[in-house]
Amino acid sequence: MYPKFPLQIDRRGRTAVTDRNDHLRDLIEQVLFTAPGERINRPDFGCGLLELVFAPNSPELAATTQFLVRGALQQWLGELITIADVSVEHFESGLRIQVDYAVRATGETRSATFSREF
Repeated sequence: MYPKFPLQIDRRGRTAVTDRNDHLRDLIEQVLFTAPGERINRPDFGCGLLELVFAPNSPELAATTQFLVRGALQQWLGELITIADVSVEHFESGLRIQVDYAVRATGETRSATFSREF
């Protein structure tokens, strides 16, 4: 069992837990939406994705975002998952990111979609 993200308390008054698949999804979300410098003991953790939200939408920005996300996930979660594909879509007031990956421990393929509106 793994701690739930964001940290929650269950009805017994204990730290809420989750299974491996949800935990990996939570870890991916943390990497995507944590800005470098935001964590005191790991100042280079994260990928700075939110800084790109207000940049002008273009094919170059989409390619840069995909490269940035893939690199951060490989750096921080490369021991746990293998990245198959990353797709990033800008919409009027936010981002939608889809990450296709394989769990290294089991070989199971998974897909997770994240979105943020601003």
